[in-house]
Amino acid sequence: MNRSIKKVVLMLCLLSIFMVSIPSAIAEGNQTNQTNATVTPTVTVTAIPTPTITTTVSPTAAGEGKFRVGPTVKLRPVNDVINKSSDGLIELYMDNPSLNDVTLNVDARISVPSGIHVYGQGFGEAGAAGTVYGTFDVPPGKARTIYITIKAEKTGDFYAQFSGLYWPDNNKDAYNPISLTHPFKVFEPSLNPSDPKPSNPQLAGVAGELPPSWIILAAVVLGGIGLIFALGRKPPKTEVNIEQ
Repeated sequence: MNRSIKKVVLMLCLLSIFMVSIPSAIAEGNQTNQTNATVTPTVTVTAIPTPTITTTVSPTAAGEGKFRVGPTVKLRPVNDVINKSSDGLIELYMDNPSLNDVTLNVDARISVPSGIHVYGQGFGEAGAAGTVYGTFDVPPGKARTIYITIKAEKTGDFYAQFSGLYWPDNNKDAYNPISLTHPFKVFEPSLNPSDPKPSNPQLAGVAGELPPSWIILAAVVLGGIGLIFALGRKPPKTEVNIEQ
């Protein structure tokens, strides 16, 4: 009997111990689960791109030309009297100093009345009222002279209007104007107004073609002068000394 009572008491004690420990264990388990279930916040780092500055050089600005020394562009009347043996003559002189690194470009125009013909290297012909046009380029350290021949079909007075522009390389914004208005007197119509060959090449600095007879005559004269000098020379003296 006593043993039965002891067993019952022991079982009740054990049961009470289990009853107390189980809730504690469940509470600890819940706390552990809550701890493990804590979400760690994820920090997303967004990289800010470093701005890249790109400098674009304008091709026009990079290729702009500029004169270190101002060039010379002149229009000079050489002859303003026209007759059968003499044409009107204008000289277009262009000089680009060697200190410059750019090419001198020249755009020239000549306006004439009807019946006037204009000829020149790089220019067209004006057989009626209108404008002839020519373009020229002069590299650094060079100079060019363009002779403009003017012929007339009838007598009288007229004006020729010369105008144009010049600029460095491709920098046309840096242009400079040239201008000249000059009167011409026609005492006689030109012998052949349609012939571009100048009637007075000596004024234009153009050497005329010499006929063969003149070439032969010049050769004979030069040969005669050389022969005279050759015959006029005295032979060297030869001294002979005889020893006795």
